[in-house]
Amino acid sequence: MLLKSIPMKFMKNRIVLALFLVLFSGAMISAQEIIKDSAVVAVTKTSSNKKLKIDGVIATVGDYIILDSDIDKGYLEITSQGGSIKDVSRCQMLGKLLEDKLYAHQAIQDSIQVTDAEVKSMMEDRVNYMVEQLGSMDKVVQYYQKDSEEEFRTYLFDILKENKLTSEMMKKIVEDVEITPEEVRNFFKKIPAADLPVFGAEMEVAQIVVEPKISDADKQKVIDRLNGFKKDIEEGSSFATKAVLYSQDPGSRASGGYYKMNRRTPFVKEFKDVAFSLGEGEISAPFETTFGFHIIYVEKIKGQEIELRHILLAPTVTEEALKEAKEKITLIKKRIEDKEITFAEAARTMSDEKETRANGGALINPKTQDTRFELTKMDPSLYTQVSNLKDKEISAPLLEEEQQGKKRYKLITVTNRINEHTADYAKDYIKIKDLALKEKQFATVGKWFDEKIKETYIKIIGEYRDCSFTNNWLKK
Repeated sequence: MLLKSIPMKFMKNRIVLALFLVLFSGAMISAQEIIKDSAVVAVTKTSSNKKLKIDGVIATVGDYIILDSDIDKGYLEITSQGGSIKDVSRCQMLGKLLEDKLYAHQAIQDSIQVTDAEVKSMMEDRVNYMVEQLGSMDKVVQYYQKDSEEEFRTYLFDILKENKLTSEMMKKIVEDVEITPEEVRNFFKKIPAADLPVFGAEMEVAQIVVEPKISDADKQKVIDRLNGFKKDIEEGSSFATKAVLYSQDPGSRASGGYYKMNRRTPFVKEFKDVAFSLGEGEISAPFETTFGFHIIYVEKIKGQEIELRHILLAPTVTEEALKEAKEKITLIKKRIEDKEITFAEAARTMSDEKETRANGGALINPKTQDTRFELTKMDPSLYTQVSNLKDKEISAPLLEEEQQGKKRYKLITVTNRINEHTADYAKDYIKIKDLALKEKQFATVGKWFDEKIKETYIKIIGEYRDCSFTNNWLKK
């Protein structure tokens, strides 16, 4: 949703910093080794006719330290992601770094685990993005002022590991925070009319999907291949290597098929059912989901969480099957246009997409779990498909190819348009509930900071003691 006016006066000031964390976690910032507070000083060498710039410790949070140069690195990271540092002071940046260190420090105290495999997967995605933006690995290394790719990767690994600890700690703090309808109502009532948020233009979209039929013989080929992988692994081959070489899941292939998940992780039911039926060290038989066929290997079980690897293979779709699917969806379109059947009825009875079938083809926004899609934040591929459609107009049959190589045809239509408007409690309840929940979460985070600052060793040195921080870092 596009919030043009947010009732910020009703939320604590630390919300700004919390939002800053959300925006830049994964891109941010200074990771130092965990070292005890001591007379550790890094010296940046300059040419012989210039004075040495001493890069000393400016703050300590628990077992973490912050160097003066970490603030400069923070600015560098923000600009590398296309952000603006125009209104970010050094005191504000230090406040953000202090928050990060406290999150990470407490994550370690609470025994929150972050595996190297997770971090390496994140690092590969980040490195690929930066290489794409700057043109080459050499330019990335130069941009970050490192002497080699190895040094840069070590630096980035430490950053991402600390960021992951930070984000996991944040999740833990707010994971049990819930909000009641009465709390939502009270939140909305206390907002003056002049401060009500304005929501941007949105639309509701529905689709009908026809998937090409895959023969039993083609399915069996994939099953046999996965069984072959399983046999090789049981005889000593590496599951991770097989996943890197053969898996068609772009989200996990680079990390050897690795995922960490719990019962609430938004994976398809079939995948979760198999994953949680396995014991540690066990490999599943091949099984089918909407994405294709999988095998799963469970590496570790930690309470309600499991760490696993999987390999995904999708059967090949023949040209004949594609042709038949297009003919079928073209006929469905004609029947709707001839008013033999409504779009919603056709979706319920003839669509192959079970996630939308029961709702008459209505798409759910994955970010909000609502049926509305904000135009300015809509997925570009979906926006391209619907932007020129009139109300109730049905698109031509669209051939869609997913990242896994799976192909299908679909019809799409706009079922409702919502113009930009001031928040209305009845019409925008889900959005208002989300705002109210965020306020409650931020209050919970604020209380957490107040408690942990009191019980954690924190020291700020020199001129930075004159900063006006949102949180009571100086314990005055």
